[in-house]
Amino acid sequence: MPEDLDVQSLRIVRAIADAGTITAAATALGYSQPAVSQHVRRLERRLGTALLERRGRGVRLTEAGQVLARHGATVTAALDAAASEVAALTGLRGGRVRLLAFPSSSATLVPTALATLRAQHPDLRVSLDECEPPESLQRLRAGACDIAIAFSYPGTDLGRGEDDLAGLEVRLLLEDPPVLALPAGHPLAESRRLHLRDLAGQTWIAGCARCRGHLLQACASAGYTPSIAYATDDYVAVLGLVAAGLGVALLPGLVLPTAARHPGVAVRAVGGTSPRAVSTVTTPDLMRVPAVAATVDALSDAALSL
Repeated sequence: MPEDLDVQSLRIVRAIADAGTITAAATALGYSQPAVSQHVRRLERRLGTALLERRGRGVRLTEAGQVLARHGATVTAALDAAASEVAALTGLRGGRVRLLAFPSSSATLVPTALATLRAQHPDLRVSLDECEPPESLQRLRAGACDIAIAFSYPGTDLGRGEDDLAGLEVRLLLEDPPVLALPAGHPLAESRRLHLRDLAGQTWIAGCARCRGHLLQACASAGYTPSIAYATDDYVAVLGLVAAGLGVALLPGLVLPTAARHPGVAVRAVGGTSPRAVSTVTTPDLMRVPAVAATVDALSDAALSL
């Protein structure tokens, strides 16, 4: 029986119930009166029962017709609601985007982008969770987010499958050179330009696993292995440790404004390091969703404003 019904048939029977005549129903639906009559007759033959009782110029629905009309109202309402929701998403009058960002980007790029989105598309909702790569990329592939803001250093994260971007949509936001944070009273704080070679023998405070890998590689190129006493992916904690005189640290350039204002910390440019590439990563299908594309554009604009 279900294969004998279709949405168009339910719409027609519902329209006849509402209008009272086949002619009025045809006008409401934008069909011709003969087309509607023929459709009803074909439907009655498929179902093996009468749906209409014709009375003069009008019609009355049989019990079977009333059943179809009742369900037709439900189906029509559901379809109209679905069409409205899709139109709202397409027109950016609604929608939800799940965003993953690493801490220094969630404190700099993300607030600016979200403020832009709220002003331009107030009904669009963006949820934010913090996550470092490569986990953020894994969660993107698993469907746990719509956009990941990720970063990579040249030569430190390749060859292990962690940054396999095949089939993903990647947009470079910026190149982010690291800076050196030293205790304000450190002898090297007087130098305006330093090289990692100058930091041999220092005690280091390392960041996330990926940043630690870059530190180890860069120091190896400078001829030594850094002595890492502390490690935390919270850059505010790193600044506190540096200010307390417990070591020196490489920090993302994104946090330079915060680091430069921190009491007890001197921030200097440092040679021998490589900038990290900061990018948005999503899937080609998601990039065709207007809300996702608008969020990526807002993040790109935020990066340009830094």
